Amino acid sequence: MDWLIWIGAALTLLGVAGLVWCIVLAMRAKRAGLPDAEMRAALQRVVVLNMAALAVSGLGLMCVVFGVFVA
Repeated sequence: MDWLIWIGAALTLLGVAGLVWCIVLAMRAKRAGLPDAEMRAALQRVVVLNMAALAVSGLGLMCVVFGVFVA
């Protein structure tokens, strides 16, 4: 079950990279000085990406824990 641990670790790192990317996108939107409606639209897209990245990271952590228990 070592492969499950490595796949889980890769998914977790991918999710964390996605979370960092969400931070970058939110900072860009803030610095752009957009009007309120455009800022809301930009941040709504960031929230969707943030939730997806969090889900991928959580799935990866579940794979790691399951792989450790089974190994």
